[in-house]
Amino acid sequence: MKKLIVALTGIIYSLTSFSQAPYELPKLNYGYDAFVNNIDKETMQIHYEKHHAGYVSNLNKALEGKKFANLPLEVIVLNATHFDNAIRNNAGGHYNHTMFWTILTPEKNQKPSEKLLSAINNDFGSFESMLEKLNDAASKRFGSGWAWLIVTPDKKLVITSTPNQDNPIMDVEGPRGFPILGIDVWEHAYYLKYQNKRADYLKSIVEIINWEQVSKNYENALANPFLKEIEKDSWKELNDFHEIMAITFHSAEKGNFEPIRTRHMELAEKATALKQGTIPASFNNEAVKNAIEKLEKETQKMCKIASGKKVTDKQLMEQLEIVHKAFHDLSGSCEH
Repeated sequence: MKKLIVALTGIIYSLTSFSQAPYELPKLNYGYDAFVNNIDKETMQIHYEKHHAGYVSNLNKALEGKKFANLPLEVIVLNATHFDNAIRNNAGGHYNHTMFWTILTPEKNQKPSEKLLSAINNDFGSFESMLEKLNDAASKRFGSGWAWLIVTPDKKLVITSTPNQDNPIMDVEGPRGFPILGIDVWEHAYYLKYQNKRADYLKSIVEIINWEQVSKNYENALANPFLKEIEKDSWKELNDFHEIMAITFHSAEKGNFEPIRTRHMELAEKATALKQGTIPASFNNEAVKNAIEKLEKETQKMCKIASGKKVTDKQLMEQLEIVHKAFHDLSGSCEH
């Protein structure tokens, strides 16, 4: 995880609108009473000053004293499952709400840009159909969570939902991509005005969506290198190999060769699965294919050496270093 964070940090610092810890509440571009016909003033105030502020405060506390405390928020969110629940939940809560406030507007009769509308028509058939799917995702999200319109790594628009304060950037199940619109379906977002009538809230909130901002989010997402990082992070076969590679290599670095002696066949199987699996579109080129071929070849050689009865630790380390280099050559090929 440490190397992934280092690799991502330079990219994210150059494009993020989020700061790093200590985090602060973003300023609202409207008053609490801007949406009284859709969201009551008291709900807006409590939602912002209590709930969102709580996520910010708790995130700062959870990160205090940690060596990764200064990471941009997107890097933490991308690697959510690698952090404890306090960091994952509060980082998600801060990220999600920061977007949520920006996609609301008191200005009426807003419409998507021509470019976004064209994409919506291509991927959903019509604007109305997209709204129906968004409403369906929000309605069927059991308990607390969010409904999303996202741009996937292959530049398609997809509707999805997530539980609690998760979002589609995170390394969790479900379609992954860059959110351009998110609707909060936690009860704290609507209960004072709508009680248990989530459907009424959803019908009303569509009236105050800031489609100008959503359109900007769409343009930004298409050009955002973070999409490629999500695509790579979603490459299951690569991650599966990396997991075993990390365990065996770093243990050997510390003088413990038991993992590679007992898991060399598993490592070879993961290399074969990587070679036979589907390469994500952004990385499907000759350089990556050749790097995978070399990695699989060196890993099979590693397996053969480790299977020997009289193999020494020195021999194992020498071949492990070759496999390790081949893996990072592959990772480097994915950056070009």
